[in-house]
Amino acid sequence: MPTLANYLIASGLLFATGLGIVMLRRSIIVIFMGLELMLNAANLSLVAFSRYGLVSGHQNYNAQILVFFIISVAAAEVAVGLAIIVSLYRARQTTHVEDLDTLKF
Repeated sequence: MPTLANYLIASGLLFATGLGIVMLRRSIIVIFMGLELMLNAANLSLVAFSRYGLVSGHQNYNAQILVFFIISVAAAEVAVGLAIIVSLYRARQTTHVEDLDTLKF
């Protein structure tokens, strides 16, 4: 059976991978996927802490409820973020971060 440390190591690796993607990639879409990977790593650690954090012998589901809120906010972020990316692509014909240096179209 996996322990809390196993889940935290997997969460840390996912977060480090997402951070590496955000720092090293140039495409907005790939950066956006890295941000979502970082959110999922945080969700994994929250669920792991909720699973292994027994309060007086009973399961505490507060962190798992927080994960549902994070998932719903991430879904809204995806919808708004992809709409912004599509509008930037239509205006500039590129998704590279270096080419998008001004806020004005």
